[in-house]
Amino acid sequence: MTLAYFDCFSGISGDMTLGALVDAGVGIEVLRTQLEKLHLPGYEITALKVARAGIQATKVHVCLDGKEQPARHLSDIRSIIETSTLSSSIKQKSIRIFERLAQAEAKVHGTTPDKVHFHEVGAVDAIVDIVGSIIGLEVLGITNIAGSAINLGSGTIKTSHGTMPVPAPATAELLKNIPSYGSSVPFELTTPTGAVILSALGSAFGLMPQMRISRTAYGAGDKEIPEQPNVLRLMIGEPTAAYEEDSSIVIETNIDDMNPQVYDYLIEKLMKQGAQDAYLTPIIMKKGRPAILLSVLTDNAKTDVLLDTIFRETTSIGVRIQETGRKKLTREIKEVDTTYGKVRIKISKRGDEILTATPEYEDCRRIAEERKIPLKQVMEETASQFSRKGAKGAKENL
Repeated sequence: MTLAYFDCFSGISGDMTLGALVDAGVGIEVLRTQLEKLHLPGYEITALKVARAGIQATKVHVCLDGKEQPARHLSDIRSIIETSTLSSSIKQKSIRIFERLAQAEAKVHGTTPDKVHFHEVGAVDAIVDIVGSIIGLEVLGITNIAGSAINLGSGTIKTSHGTMPVPAPATAELLKNIPSYGSSVPFELTTPTGAVILSALGSAFGLMPQMRISRTAYGAGDKEIPEQPNVLRLMIGEPTAAYEEDSSIVIETNIDDMNPQVYDYLIEKLMKQGAQDAYLTPIIMKKGRPAILLSVLTDNAKTDVLLDTIFRETTSIGVRIQETGRKKLTREIKEVDTTYGKVRIKISKRGDEILTATPEYEDCRRIAEERKIPLKQVMEETASQFSRKGAKGAKENL
């Protein structure tokens, strides 16, 4: 697993993120070639080395052709990405980021995500920053992202809606439940674009996790700041802790007056919307009434979507929300060649030690149904082949 830690002591923006990734080794020509798959005209992307308070960093410029940018809707941006020839994983992550941004803007302006007019963040340079960052992370093989507490700066910022306080309202909404702080620097240090990239992809925020650093890179901001280097520091390496650590949001509610047939549909819908887990526990409430405790685990980015589903699909009128820490085994998916064909296997490790290796149920079920053989036979064959070949003999499931 490759871990990227974004040190946001001078905030984060889309171009700083892209600059840090280029500084870390993403070739600008590779970036251009991939971004051309968007079929998005009217810009040129360049990268150059600059100094910020004595630190050498990479500044990425997205130079527009001078034409006025349209105020795009979410559907417009989704169409640009979906009709591109980018890989499916890059498309999915990019669309997920813009959907999160639309949700934040909609909440701030009292409308719905589909009706939001993207102004600054719908321009070509913002699209290039977001999609380019996803491309860069994939090129570097980064599988896990963490971030520091985020410096927001202070003062005001001019937007298409007028003069706004720092952080901009959308930025503040995007950074809910993420450690952030204001500072004496009288500028907007964290932009909505930077906030949405990190909040959507980051799994943990705070002090740098235990890791073996393999490279350090810097993405430059626009301004020279006398107080500190205006750069985003990116540290890439391998985690060295025995367990992965992150945090989850736990949503819970007690329900005693709902048709139990609804729960199957509800759990399935919550999982499709990105819940990490959703489960039911029978409980006894006051006056001896039997009830169900609905528990949903999620991350910050998906909390509002899941809350909307809970309130729409159940009889609950209130929920409890808390943040809880998690320790996990490192997990990866690989493919094993068996006599029945390729089967994915889920490997769980503590450090370099493999503790469990579990054949993927859906793969085994499909083979069992196609060949009309017992399911346990397929699972045993897969486990046996993996045991003989070991993790090195299995292929990464890209």
